[in-house]
Amino acid sequence: MKLAFSTLGVPGMPVADVVRLAAGNGYQGVELRAHPEEPVHPGLTSLERAAVAEEFKRGGVEILTVAGYVRVAAEGEDGPVIAALAELVELARDLGAANVRVFPGGGDQDPAQADAIAARRLGAAAPHAADLGVRILLETHDSHRAGADVARVVGTVGHGQIGAIWDVMHTWLAGEEPVASHAVLAPHLGYVQVKDIASAEDTVPLALGAGTLPLKACLDTLDQDGWVCWEYEKRWYAGAADLPELLAAGREHILRLGAPKQ
Repeated sequence: MKLAFSTLGVPGMPVADVVRLAAGNGYQGVELRAHPEEPVHPGLTSLERAAVAEEFKRGGVEILTVAGYVRVAAEGEDGPVIAALAELVELARDLGAANVRVFPGGGDQDPAQADAIAARRLGAAAPHAADLGVRILLETHDSHRAGADVARVVGTVGHGQIGAIWDVMHTWLAGEEPVASHAVLAPHLGYVQVKDIASAEDTVPLALGAGTLPLKACLDTLDQDGWVCWEYEKRWYAGAADLPELLAAGREHILRLGAPKQ
């Protein structure tokens, strides 16, 4: 099992410090939050992108994903969304990242309409992603919280460069059992995002194992050679404990839960 953490847990941290933090705590990869308030975002120049890629290469840490904020099912014209997808894919290519993360963002639209919009845009973006060797992954989130919701869209696209991220909190909040989430997402699964919270009403991030999410049941469904990424949402909860002090214990917890059954 290969482990990563999201820089959502260390908002604004310089790239060199992120690399040291990952390497020093036994994480093989990092999910880079791509936002203008972060060190890495689509506005970087070619030289800046090369410097980021070199920093990770030198530290022996993989950039698993460029985590963008494109909402592929949002109302409006297709053009700007497809252009934003292309920007993220190009950033991922330049950084050496295998994946781009996107959100559904369908809002209050009829689900069938939101599905159709998302599938159309992802299908349009897929050839460019294939040319650059990057996979676009739709996360279980917001309007498409359950695995079945994301699987409908990705299955409709039917392209190998379009896949899914299983955020275990959102599928749990949707009332979907881990075995059901995995069953529908497995053909498309890029990797799994783990986290922990106290309850559906209290989503302040906790240390792994300190909350109520069925992490073991989720990890039990996975292949041993896949990626698991800890998405600790410190950016949205300033009062939460700092992630760096939790990383070592979090790694051990994931590995213990995900150990092969004897």
